[in-house]
Amino acid sequence: MSHRAAARLAWLLCAVGLLSLAASLLLIFLGLSTALPAGWTPRWEQVISAVGVIGAPILGGLIASRRPENPYGWVWLGFGVGFSLLQLREPYAAYALVVEPGSLPAPRTVVGVLGMAWIVAIVLLPFLLLLFPTGRLPSRRWRFVAWAVVTAGAVAMILGPFRPGETGFAPSQNPFGVGGSAGEAIISVIDAISWFILFAVVPSALSLVLRYRRASGVERQQIKWFAFAATLVGATIVADMLSVDELLDEALWDLLDAVSLTALYAAVGVAILRHRLYDIDVVVNRTPVYGSLTAALVLIYVASVVSLQYVFRVLTGSESQLAVVVSTLAIAALFGPLRSRIQAFIDRRFYRRKYDAARTLEAFALRLRDETDLDRLGDELVECGPRFNRSTSLCGCVRRERSEKRKGSAKCEKIPREEFRNAFRNAMETVGT
Repeated sequence: MSHRAAARLAWLLCAVGLLSLAASLLLIFLGLSTALPAGWTPRWEQVISAVGVIGAPILGGLIASRRPENPYGWVWLGFGVGFSLLQLREPYAAYALVVEPGSLPAPRTVVGVLGMAWIVAIVLLPFLLLLFPTGRLPSRRWRFVAWAVVTAGAVAMILGPFRPGETGFAPSQNPFGVGGSAGEAIISVIDAISWFILFAVVPSALSLVLRYRRASGVERQQIKWFAFAATLVGATIVADMLSVDELLDEALWDLLDAVSLTALYAAVGVAILRHRLYDIDVVVNRTPVYGSLTAALVLIYVASVVSLQYVFRVLTGSESQLAVVVSTLAIAALFGPLRSRIQAFIDRRFYRRKYDAARTLEAFALRLRDETDLDRLGDELVECGPRFNRSTSLCGCVRRERSEKRKGSAKCEKIPREEFRNAFRNAMETVGT
């Protein structure tokens, strides 16, 4: 298949997913005037769920059209289209059975057919980890996991249409369900397959860890992007399992889930398409800094308001808006110094090599103010090279001519370009040029 044909196919499948999501949202809004009976998912949850899935087919279409030779984009495309079709099940059933009975054809049959998309999506889930980012397995040893998941998925696809009872994602009976002991056996087999595939996610995630240890350069940065976003998604899943969501409004919690999934889509897109790939180091560095800064400022603000309001009640017998004004001004004044201190602590604790490199360059910049011997400055600058070779990736290169005794033996010493630029900018400000 040519590149253009593959791109057209990718966008066609993406359009199928987006149209199914659009149809879901349309049916939801058309039925807002009719209350759903007990057992149906609230409509606002359906809307947030559909919005959270929008990024998956778009991401798959984008990667598959730009990198059609990489199977990973097609995996994301199948995963996104599967979940998009799945979102159509309950709105379709609700509109056809509750809002306008008989207005849509064969609601139970359509819902049963759309239910097959769940099997497709769940089977592709481990491959989102196994094939990242190259589209190939980490090694031949992982073929067993891949084939086991595919085989289990094929069995589920065969038995799925005949599962008796409710369809699961909409409270309507499966018209193709088989009764009796055969139906119970089908339920047991499909449930076992579902748990097996979900447990297969664990070794699939382990494959990313092993791949990261062997990777270098671009591939390592790609895995960093995925790991960063996957951590956010995993944190929401763990919090949900620990019932942390009960502390927040359900709509707000569902919105946080949608935001975490959107972050995952964006991270995967950046990793595969390699747009601003190396910014992940900045993102990882800034996340604990601004997370800690926000938590600290909130605590300071609350403590300040409570304390000042108590003082005003003691002195005047009533509360005052002045406490809020003073607390806000205090937060504004503390933002810069507190951010600098937290940044320095994070760098010193978790980025020691870069921290030492920056301190070395600052010391060198101070020498420029008093030192006028350019040869001596050149010698000191070259001597800094090995320190930076141990501390960060090599981006810049400083060349100097050796003294008359070593003429012709020019040597290249590499230092980080960003630190080099910042050091000389500070140096120029120091000497006033």
